[in-house]
Amino acid sequence: MTNNDIFKKLRVALQLRDDQIAEILLLVDFRISTAELGAFFRKDDHPNYMECGDQVLRNFLNGLIIHLRGTKEDPKNAMDVINANAKQLLTKAPSKGTAPKENTKKPAPKAPAKNFKAKRPEPKVSVVEKVKFNNGKNKKA
Repeated sequence: MTNNDIFKKLRVALQLRDDQIAEILLLVDFRISTAELGAFFRKDDHPNYMECGDQVLRNFLNGLIIHLRGTKEDPKNAMDVINANAKQLLTKAPSKGTAPKENTKKPAPKAPAKNFKAKRPEPKVSVVEKVKFNNGKNKKA
């Protein structure tokens, strides 16, 4: 099992998004972009796939300990953190840049105009009618 597989399984099990993983890595002063994280989670045969090194996984695990347990000065209960993360995913709060959508109804379909004439179906024209295939041989009839 590779480091990428371990990283993927932890991400799914703890229901973490890429931005949350980047924040966890910042807890141990390890900066990484979400694009680089996305490269770790791609399939092996993808052109942008990148192998997850030992250093990245080690720093993620150390940051995860701080994220879940807290520090000695400020301890946390790990299950409270996981449950709060799950609730946050369920509510899916709107991002800062978008306004909440109002409950709007779709307008009723418009009635056809008074001078509307229905299209008449055109007769089908067979394009391939009466075609004789010789298959490259000259046959005498």
